[in-house]
Amino acid sequence: MSQELTLIDVDKPLYDLTTFAGRFKYYAWMTDPRTVVQPSERLLEAKEMIEKYRREPGQAQSLGPGKSLEDVHYNMKLYSSAFHPDTGELQNFCGRMSFQVPGGMLITGGMLAFYRTVPAVVLWQFINQSFNAVVNYTNRNANSPTSVTQLGVAYVSATTSALIAAIGCKNYWSKKATPLFQRFVPFAAVAAANCVNIPLMRQNEILRGVEVKNSEGEIVGQSRLAAIKGISEVVISRIAMAAPGMLVLPLIMERLEKLPAYSRIKWINAPFQTLMVGCFLCFMVPSACAFFPQQCSLDTSTMRTFEPELYEDMKKRTEGNVPKRVYFNKGL
Repeated sequence: MSQELTLIDVDKPLYDLTTFAGRFKYYAWMTDPRTVVQPSERLLEAKEMIEKYRREPGQAQSLGPGKSLEDVHYNMKLYSSAFHPDTGELQNFCGRMSFQVPGGMLITGGMLAFYRTVPAVVLWQFINQSFNAVVNYTNRNANSPTSVTQLGVAYVSATTSALIAAIGCKNYWSKKATPLFQRFVPFAAVAAANCVNIPLMRQNEILRGVEVKNSEGEIVGQSRLAAIKGISEVVISRIAMAAPGMLVLPLIMERLEKLPAYSRIKWINAPFQTLMVGCFLCFMVPSACAFFPQQCSLDTSTMRTFEPELYEDMKKRTEGNVPKRVYFNKGL
C-alpha cells in the first residue's frame, strides 16, 4: 500500500476531463453535497495533506498506518470541493459548487411555489440574486481582483434586471398568456439575471484579461478574448443548470394541481416543488459544469485576429515559438 500511495499524483484528475462523461463523473464527485457539512478543521486537514504530497511526493508513507488510497481520494475530493483552484483559499460556504443542490433547491422551490404576487416575486428574486452574487464571486477567476464598488454595481444590476424581467413578464403574461405560461416567470428572470450578473461580477476579467498559459503551465499573456469566452460558457452553463427544474416542473405542477386529491393537501405544494427541484439539480449541477472544460483553451490564431498586440507580445515572450493553443481557468 505504501508504494501505491507514494506514486499518487494529487493534481491528476481521477477521471478523463477531455470527455463529457469524464467531466460529469468528476463534477458529480466534486460537487457532492455531503462535503458541505464537513467542518473547516477537516477541510484544512485535507488541504495540508494535499500540499504535503505536492511538496514531498516521495514521503507519502509518512502519513502513517491505517491510511489507504481511498483516504487520499477523499481528501482530494474535500480539497477540490472547498478550495479555490487559483488561490488555494477556503471558499465561502454558500458559494461552493457543492452547496448548489441544497441552496439551489430551497431558493428555486420558493420561486416556483410563490410566483403569483408581485411582493413574493420581488422577495424571492432578491434572495436568489444575493445567492448568485456569492456563487459568482466565489467561483470567479481569482487572478483578476474585483473591487467592492464593482461587486456592488454587479449585485444591484443583476437584481434589478431580474426584477424587471420577472415583473415585466408577470404583468404581460397575466393579460396575454395562460396560467401555465405565468409559471415560467421565475425562469425568465433567472436567465436574464445570469446574463447580467456573471459578466458584471467578473468585469475585471473582461477589462484586464485573464492569464493564459501554454501546455507546460507557463504564463504567456493576459487575454480579454479568453475572459469573454470563459464567462460566456459559464453563463450558458448556469442557465442550463436551472432550466430543467424551472421548465419541466411547472408542467408537472399544472397537471397535479388539477387533481382532486392534490387540491386537498395544498400545504404540500412548496415542500414538493423544493424536493423535485433538488432531484433535478442532483443531475443538472454536474451536467452543466461538464458542458465545457474548466481549463478552457483558445486558438492563438483567433487571438492574432482579435488581439494582435497580445499576440505580438506572446511572440516576444516565447521568442517566436507561439503555442497553437493557450489555456486558462474559466471558473464555474
